[in-house]
Amino acid sequence: QVQLVESGGGSVQVGDSLRLSCVGSGVSLSSTCVGWFRQGPGKEREGVAAISTGQSTYYADFVRGRFTISRDNARNTVYLQLNSLKVEDSAMYYCALAKNPRACNIYPERFGTWGQGTQVTISS
Repeated sequence: QVQLVESGGGSVQVGDSLRLSCVGSGVSLSSTCVGWFRQGPGKEREGVAAISTGQSTYYADFVRGRFTISRDNARNTVYLQLNSLKVEDSAMYYCALAKNPRACNIYPERFGTWGQGTQVTISS
């Protein structure tokens, strides 16, 4: 059974950093595109970043330069480093697997298996 488990969220202040982790079981994350998404209260789920099998990375404009996605294949884990956090970054953050491993992007509808999410709350 394929499963994704996110962790690393928390409550921090503006300007702080967090590192989110997405651990896979029943699947080798290195063999597919893995994305990070977020959903704030009353908002639609939006793409944040994704990393392809070839280590290409994709970012939403609103996080470019602040967030970094990376892999640790030995740990079967994909990370999302969040720096210079803003209040508007507050959301539930999810990782997910692309339906087509070769088509890597940050469009939520193109992702299938999802984790349960980890909450990120930024206060001023």
